[in-house]
Amino acid sequence: MTKILLTRHGHVDGIHPARFRGRAELALTGHGLAQADALARRIARHWKPVAVYTSPLQRCVVTGAKVAAACGITASVHEGLGDIDYGAWQMRTHEEVSAETPEAYRLWREAPHLVRFPGGESLQDVVARTSDALRMVLARHATDTVVLVGHDSVNRALLLQLLDQPLKAYWRLSQDPCTLNEIEVLAAGDVRVGFINDTSHLPPA
Repeated sequence: MTKILLTRHGHVDGIHPARFRGRAELALTGHGLAQADALARRIARHWKPVAVYTSPLQRCVVTGAKVAAACGITASVHEGLGDIDYGAWQMRTHEEVSAETPEAYRLWREAPHLVRFPGGESLQDVVARTSDALRMVLARHATDTVVLVGHDSVNRALLLQLLDQPLKAYWRLSQDPCTLNEIEVLAAGDVRVGFINDTSHLPPA
């Protein structure tokens, strides 16, 4: 059995008010660093992961490094966990995009599985990347606990695959900064979910 502790990076600028952050390099805020410390303490206290894999973006690398240090292990980057490429929408606010291209924005909110961002990716592209990362983890860690540090969109895509849900269910899942999801994947491929989007370890905003 592989136990996956799936988490998201800590708080960064551009979450509130919301921007399409995507591939932009954003540093953790002071609150985000405190969130990552709290996440690291919880994981080190309750589990014994053997590896941490992170998105290549620094907000995830820093979050993953804190978890790895607390657990006495190393962290490594997996390109498949990189955030979605929003193309021309990157770092635009939701209000700006909604006002400029209302039909495209409406489609993203109502039927995200039908959207390709202008000059960027689709959710199907994200699924292809994250499924490669998931296959690697299951092959390399058949009896281990591992930590994956991703992004809102990346984590939703992973969870939809693990829960055998369609991409149109994308908005049914929430992934807050430094949240924690616990998923067990049995040898036969069966999946057991311990919890999703647990933030009970985090300091108040």
